[in-house]
Amino acid sequence: MSQHQHAECHANSHALRVPGAAYVLTFCIGVIGSNSLLMGPIAPEIAASFKSIAQSVMLASAAFGLGTALSALFLARYIDRFGAFKMLKNAMLLLVVALLSSACASSVEWLIASQLIAGIASGVAIPAIYTTAAVIAPKGLESKTTGVVLTGWTLSLVAGVSLASILAEQFHWRVVYLGIGALAVLAVVILSCLRNRDENTTRVSSSPLAALSVPGVKPLLAACGGFMTAFYGVYGYLGDYLYNELHQPLSANGLIALCYGIGFGSAAFLDAMISKVNPRVAMPASFLTVATVYLIFALSGASLPVVCVLMLLLGTANHLCVNLLITGLNTTDVSKRGAIMGLNSAVTYLAVFVGNTLFGTLYLHWGYATVLYAAVGFVVIAILFTLQQKAPASAEQH
Repeated sequence: MSQHQHAECHANSHALRVPGAAYVLTFCIGVIGSNSLLMGPIAPEIAASFKSIAQSVMLASAAFGLGTALSALFLARYIDRFGAFKMLKNAMLLLVVALLSSACASSVEWLIASQLIAGIASGVAIPAIYTTAAVIAPKGLESKTTGVVLTGWTLSLVAGVSLASILAEQFHWRVVYLGIGALAVLAVVILSCLRNRDENTTRVSSSPLAALSVPGVKPLLAACGGFMTAFYGVYGYLGDYLYNELHQPLSANGLIALCYGIGFGSAAFLDAMISKVNPRVAMPASFLTVATVYLIFALSGASLPVVCVLMLLLGTANHLCVNLLITGLNTTDVSKRGAIMGLNSAVTYLAVFVGNTLFGTLYLHWGYATVLYAAVGFVVIAILFTLQQKAPASAEQH
């Protein structure tokens, strides 16, 4: 190899790196995820301070989910018109306001309204983050870049679930929201220092219905719905199962979240490898792994160590599934990425509602094993939709 060829190869190796901006997006996901996951662990503390009950406080979490779904459905479409980077900065700024308002809430109603606003901000920010990740990813590193961004959910699991309850207990629940608000301010400052990446904005904003007409979108969204409904149904009642059925302390929930988070984050090292596999093979295989974990859980998840191992495996498999879904959706039509990612977030947060409602009824009447068997069924349905994928997008789409 000549010196010139060696230098060119060396330059290309440097070019094919995950851009630094991806780690800023990871941080933004971590902030958003922390707010979305912390309500459950600190709800008793908030209820006590308002002389209310935890069920009333959890309406704030429901308001967040509703705000996120509606915002993702009706506002994320403007990402294509105004640019993902610009929309992300504005959404994070609105999230700062919502978090500070949550910290200052003097009633449950105020907190509910604040979290509704936080949901509206998150419903724009999340699809904007995924869209920006697709824009900044070097050709050939789309999956790896998305995987790096997804590790933000690991940060939120560890910080949101494990640390929030400690801070609320040692100091005050308002300190938790002030802390996350400060991190959101930092995210806005960092985003403001980055170069604007919005280069391919359009004059019009794609409607959600227009995005649904894009070939390949419907099967992937259907797969996302089944997969996410199963996960949130299983995860939503895992804590109660551990406490009432396995007689574990409440602190075990933090350990479970930590195991899942480690599995989810460590799977980022597999993204480069999985990106080389045909998505029509990798996606069904990853979903099948998730279904297998749920089935093993239903048959033998009667001890905390076993549950911890299974949650570690579930986190790893879920990371691959989410990465493949987002990467697949992002390559269907680059001109409608914002609207498509908005639909993805809307489906995800509607799955939160459906999973908690439907699986709650199953858990109440037939127990946690039934919840897990139902989850297997939902994931199998999702697998059937993944088999309807088109061939991988051609290079000109990137």
